[in-house]
Amino acid sequence: MSSTAPPSDGVDHVDERLLRTTPLKKLLARPELGSVVGAIAVFAFFAVVADSFLKPSSLGTVLYAASTIGIMAVPVALLMIGGEFDLSAGVLVTSSALVSSMFSYQMTANVWVGVGVSLLVTLAIGAFNGFMLTRTKLPSFIITLGTFLMLTGLNLGLTKLISGTVSTKSIADMEGFPSAKKLFASEWTIGGVEFKVTILWWLALVALATWILLRTRFGNWIFAVGGGADAARAVGVPVYRTKIGLYMGVAFCAWISGQHLLFSFDVVQSGEGVGNELIYIIAAVIGGCLITGGYGSAIGSAVGALIFGMTSKGIVYAEWNPDWFKFFLGAMLLLATLLNAWIRKRVEATK
Repeated sequence: MSSTAPPSDGVDHVDERLLRTTPLKKLLARPELGSVVGAIAVFAFFAVVADSFLKPSSLGTVLYAASTIGIMAVPVALLMIGGEFDLSAGVLVTSSALVSSMFSYQMTANVWVGVGVSLLVTLAIGAFNGFMLTRTKLPSFIITLGTFLMLTGLNLGLTKLISGTVSTKSIADMEGFPSAKKLFASEWTIGGVEFKVTILWWLALVALATWILLRTRFGNWIFAVGGGADAARAVGVPVYRTKIGLYMGVAFCAWISGQHLLFSFDVVQSGEGVGNELIYIIAAVIGGCLITGGYGSAIGSAVGALIFGMTSKGIVYAEWNPDWFKFFLGAMLLLATLLNAWIRKRVEATK
């Protein structure tokens, strides 16, 4: 019986998994590195061109703008890491708010009943997206585009049918409204700076999503499914359940955003939310998520949302025409994508 000897070419062959990685290489390998560099550049730019940008009062405004996008950018980032899209995310936020408002008003029920019904309906829509994707094998672009169009029509049609207008009736005087507003739309002041509760929701979701991605089996499944569904299925990953779970995660965060929308303004305009799905995707891509899936981070999506907040409010503080916002957003998307691609090539070249 013969034994296989190691190669005798005079070179020690060491498993690459046992090789030590320097802190610099670990830093360069982080998906959010490019977005952090971009955030620093955006901050420095507006600090120079807008005097009021550095005022303490501006901090709360910028963080609030970032949080309203960041709450949805987190689950959208996880979904993109899993290799899918959701074009219905923007209008789903409005649908969630409409269900809460109209159910509470029409049933003259405690608003918490409407909030609970809204959660069930919103999660069901997310499950529907995931189920249709896994059963039909159609691209997520087509599935969620269909859901987007259906929800857009339902939001407008049902609101007009029930309320007679394109907006819901005020529920500010209904039982349970003050406590719901405290949870979803309250604010507090620290050192003269006003902060919204959405900032806490945003940071909590970023922490939870980061823990899921890096410390749980489900996080491994997300990366595996995004890297290749067939390969993931071959090693026992429940691909269908993972994708349905990701869509339900988007729905849950849409419910949070929808309740904030409702309890901030008492009424909801049925046409809101259209186009926001692209902003969520842009924030995730700026944060380092790849369109092809299998790569990205929740922290990166948070940085992408922060860049959005700084840009949208920085233009106002600089007293520029707000029409320039979309230009800056598109330019940042291209630059961030190019920077992320360059960083990945550098990391792969040093392996």
